[in-house]
Amino acid sequence: MKRHLTLWSLIVLAVVMLAPFLIVALNALKSPAEYAADGPLSFPDGVYLQGLIDFWVRVGFGQKLLNSVVISGTVAVLAVVISVLNAYALGIGRVRGRTWILVAFLIANTLPQEALAYPLYFLANETGLYDTQLSVIIIFTIIQAAFGTYLLSSTYVGFPHELLEAAYLDGANKWQTLVRIVVPISKPTLGVLFVFFFIWTWNEFFLPLILLISNDTQTVPVALGVLQGQRMMDATMTSASALLGVIPAIAFFLIFQRTLTRGITAGAVK
Repeated sequence: MKRHLTLWSLIVLAVVMLAPFLIVALNALKSPAEYAADGPLSFPDGVYLQGLIDFWVRVGFGQKLLNSVVISGTVAVLAVVISVLNAYALGIGRVRGRTWILVAFLIANTLPQEALAYPLYFLANETGLYDTQLSVIIIFTIIQAAFGTYLLSSTYVGFPHELLEAAYLDGANKWQTLVRIVVPISKPTLGVLFVFFFIWTWNEFFLPLILLISNDTQTVPVALGVLQGQRMMDATMTSASALLGVIPAIAFFLIFQRTLTRGITAGAVK
């Protein structure tokens, strides 16, 4: 009985979560005439792709997509690398004042982006990085690495000392121990962090909206928000924009689904 209830609850949860995406997909494939006649919940009579094509051309979606991929991918890689180095020093190296350093990282993660907007804008403007992808990459690498450092440091505190001592007796220095022992064992956790960092950065809107103002540097979420605020679009084209905006993130998640699953099930340290 309990098993059936659990199964039905999972089905209901899946339907509730997928319903918005399915509605958006249905409306993205409708013509404006079909939408006006039958409403948003009807099935399209055929596949209408002109809305997707018109939106792609109007926004220059290919460039925006490339910008988002470059920014999100670079941030994810750099944030994972910095998190590993910081956590290795704090969790295994036991740096003096470790607790206060982790508290500082935790506080940094709780600060709202609205409070950071003006200081970051001022710094980017003063350093000549305003309206460049590099400014967004640096900012979000630091933000994501703060969370990654806090998480991995808590994990590395319980790292098996027998492995570290064995590596030391074999003549490995600290760098070799990190690369050959610590990183391979914690690879599932690093894979989870990489996936999360990529998706979190991909979905960022507020700070990129402030720091990226030109067409050539904007990301997908910024382009969607700015276009819908400036120009009138019909409901089907709005759905097309939402569909094109979410598909890359879903594709990335599906590609790295096994990595995410292994990271969750295997735990941080085997």
